[in-house]
Amino acid sequence: MSNLKALKYQRWAIIWSVVILVLCNIELPETQNDPRFFFKGFDKLAHLGFFYVLTILLFYGKINYQHNYSFRSLTIFKIMMISVILGGGIELLQLKVFTYRSAEWWDFGCDMIGTLMGIFSYILLHRLSYNTQKI
Repeated sequence: MSNLKALKYQRWAIIWSVVILVLCNIELPETQNDPRFFFKGFDKLAHLGFFYVLTILLFYGKINYQHNYSFRSLTIFKIMMISVILGGGIELLQLKVFTYRSAEWWDFGCDMIGTLMGIFSYILLHRLSYNTQKI
């Protein structure tokens, strides 16, 4: 029962994960190579941003579930694993199912960089919150 309660707090992260899955697997229009609409590397920036936001939403749900900013290495590990599974799953889907999209290691790397940026943000905010409470 507590797992269902925890999932309730992760609803925004779940919705965002579905949005990521859809956006990373839809067929892009012919304008994708038009520099007026996209620039070189736009796809990598999108992956980085998607996973940064996902990581922030996962931490947001965890913080609301716990009702505090407590720092736990296990939480960070779980969020990394969720990101690895989702990012790797997207690339496998692009390789095997949605063949009109290209599966690339660089996309997966940008997913992980976005996740690490989110984790860094969480740790930084945790440290700032902890130092503020001591004063």
